[in-house]
Amino acid sequence: MNDFVIETSRLTKVFAGGVVAVNDLSLRVERGAVYGLMGRNGAGKTTTLRLLMGLLRPTAGQAHLLGGDMATAPRSIRSRIAYVSQAQQLPGWMTLAELSRYASHFYDQWDEKMASDIARRWELPLNRPVGQLSGGEQRKAAITLALAPQPEILLLDEPAAGLDALARRELVDELISVIGRNAGCTVLFSTHIITDLERIAEFVGIMDRGGLIISTRLDELQASMRRVQIIFPGDGPPADFTLPGSLRLEISGPVVRAVSRLPDALFLDGLRRLPGVRVQVFPLGLEEIFIELAAQARIGESDEDNAERAVRERDARMVMHNNEYE
Repeated sequence: MNDFVIETSRLTKVFAGGVVAVNDLSLRVERGAVYGLMGRNGAGKTTTLRLLMGLLRPTAGQAHLLGGDMATAPRSIRSRIAYVSQAQQLPGWMTLAELSRYASHFYDQWDEKMASDIARRWELPLNRPVGQLSGGEQRKAAITLALAPQPEILLLDEPAAGLDALARRELVDELISVIGRNAGCTVLFSTHIITDLERIAEFVGIMDRGGLIISTRLDELQASMRRVQIIFPGDGPPADFTLPGSLRLEISGPVVRAVSRLPDALFLDGLRRLPGVRVQVFPLGLEEIFIELAAQARIGESDEDNAERAVRERDARMVMHNNEYE
């Protein structure tokens, strides 16, 4: 049986003015998984993490960590979860050593040696006020404080924001090390830096307009997406030519270019046997896959889809309006 420690069910958040940030989102992450969340700016990633942490109340639906609603969860659950927000604000007058001692009172599994070791590896001064550190150093300090409790769930919102390339590499290496020592740790992080996601994530979700357009294993997604080029003899392909499974297909004279999910190998083999037809299949990087799927999510919406989405957003706004007067 799967043990899902991060779950949302039809989660919806509408802000004042009718802005729908998260829309009917259902997400489940298994214990021990490393899940990367991608999406355009404004896709709803940050709002989703804040809803999971109980920092925002949903307009509709549910968000649970370790089976509990974080807005009302007891300390026994909250102490097993760590979170770093995109705009983490640490008390600038306190040193990292003081912050570490203070934070240790809230976590049963706090590892002071781990905090000191990470600070040393990242060359973070322990006895200088955090407000005097650079933006990148403050980001590292916040992540250090999130790793030291040895959490069962670690939520990171754009953890590499403000870090240079070397610091990002150190961050990913540290996360890999922590996950290796704590096999039960579940990590959910949002990021725009796809190379970092490729290095560490086991599962990936792509958000658009507040909902998930895909959620799957990263290796399966990468194995299933291909760029296909077919060159026909003469002026072009048959007039009714289509490529099964294609997300996007372009025809320029005798050349057909397509992006396909799970391309039909038998169909392509059949084309290769035709006189004069050349078929080439190329892998896609994760960034290309993200761009294609995000674009397809917008293009692929029919008028009926748009109408259904409008109804869901209207209903969500009505729920928010009613809640204001309860």
